[in-house]
Amino acid sequence: MKQILFAGVIGLFLTLIGTPLLIKLLARKGYGQYIRDDGPREHASKRGTPTMGGIAFILATVAAYFLSKVITGYTPTYSGLLVLGLMVGMGMVGFLDDYIKIVKRRSLGLRAKAKMAGQLIVGIAFAVLSLQFADARGQTPASTKLSFITDFGWTIGPVLFVVWALFMILAMSNGVNLTDGLDGLATGASVLVFGAYTFIGVWQFQESCANGETLTNPNACFEVRDPLDLAVVSSALMGACLGFLWWNTSPAKIFMGDTGSLALGGVLAGLAICSRTELLLAILGGLFVLITMSVVIQVGSFKLTGKRVFRMAPLQHHFELKGWSEVLVVVRFWIIQGICVIVGLGLFYAGWAAEK
Repeated sequence: MKQILFAGVIGLFLTLIGTPLLIKLLARKGYGQYIRDDGPREHASKRGTPTMGGIAFILATVAAYFLSKVITGYTPTYSGLLVLGLMVGMGMVGFLDDYIKIVKRRSLGLRAKAKMAGQLIVGIAFAVLSLQFADARGQTPASTKLSFITDFGWTIGPVLFVVWALFMILAMSNGVNLTDGLDGLATGASVLVFGAYTFIGVWQFQESCANGETLTNPNACFEVRDPLDLAVVSSALMGACLGFLWWNTSPAKIFMGDTGSLALGGVLAGLAICSRTELLLAILGGLFVLITMSVVIQVGSFKLTGKRVFRMAPLQHHFELKGWSEVLVVVRFWIIQGICVIVGLGLFYAGWAAEK
């Protein structure tokens, strides 16, 4: 358990001291945020704020993970490395998008096909590799069964699993990306979900089927390959995002950019897949789902009826245009996300207890 504590503390420390250094570097190079003219007028003042801040918590998370291993003497696991690899890969796609927006002065960044191709390559690589590396008990990092609290239903096979994993990765990446519209909103919401996955990883480790006779409830054990290491990754992410939030909260000194939002969405999907809580992620990350659905509803309504449901989508901008201050929107949306996490963890525990 020490490695979980070390990972979180190191991640927090690295972003607290590293983010201001990144801010100075990005400001010196003139890598400032582009603000679209069709957004809320109050956002015009954010133009020029350093972006690509996701670099800070991506590097801090990776460093915190490996330093916790060095300090405690534990060995990295395939599950942990795959989830971190997914985060870094998606972050690289986002970095290219941000870089083109800022340096090449192309407001939309990567072409849609190029951006999708990058996400597909990273996602497919993760999905395929996650079905490899079986342990002594035959458990691979991911399963070809769908999961909620644990695996359930029929085996969907490796091909459909890759399609399903890609859907999750793309959906969560876009969800976090859409949420990242107000200072600290996506970062704070992500912290709450990573906290939940830290708890889930610890609980799954304590109640792992690999523990045999030490289980409190042998009929409700978890078949997860490396639950404790997933908790280490989650803790490192939680700490790193908390440190970044210190600088990202209103008024933000730095934005995460697509570098950060794509990385966070990807790693959330990776944690859900490897912890066998795929459908539970829709509840734990309920705010991201809600904001994504607001865009789907807005676009669908406008195309079908020519009318808009919201004053502006994503949803957070609708409330801004209703007169809510940015800080008020962020705090209330954090409360919504906190409720989603509480409900999700409640369902997780209830699912385990129901098998007793």
